[in-house]
Amino acid sequence: MTAYAIAHLRPETMNEEILTYIEAIQSTMDPFGGRFLVHGKEVEVLEGPFPGTVVVIGFPDIERARAWYASDAYQAILPLRTDHIAGEAVLVEGVPADYDASRTAARLRAESGLA
Repeated sequence: MTAYAIAHLRPETMNEEILTYIEAIQSTMDPFGGRFLVHGKEVEVLEGPFPGTVVVIGFPDIERARAWYASDAYQAILPLRTDHIAGEAVLVEGVPADYDASRTAARLRAESGLA
């Protein structure tokens, strides 16, 4: 099942380290089947405060997403971003093609006693 690396980043100023990180990241993702789905785009804020930008990287599965993040190649460049850009990053597994939120709601109702 597809997995995603998602980052909410709040860059303040561009510098050489950030540019080096951006130049190098694709080569760290390639061995794990990672590809950018969202990168460098302005967000359209619909609710609440949301400073910064979003990055979404897709991977074939959660195992490859974890392996990419833990890889020597990515860990070598990671400080170029984390030392210069505030933000959060998460890995999350996607849902199957036949996912139906109403089934999840029914399960949550049953589990919480609200059925």
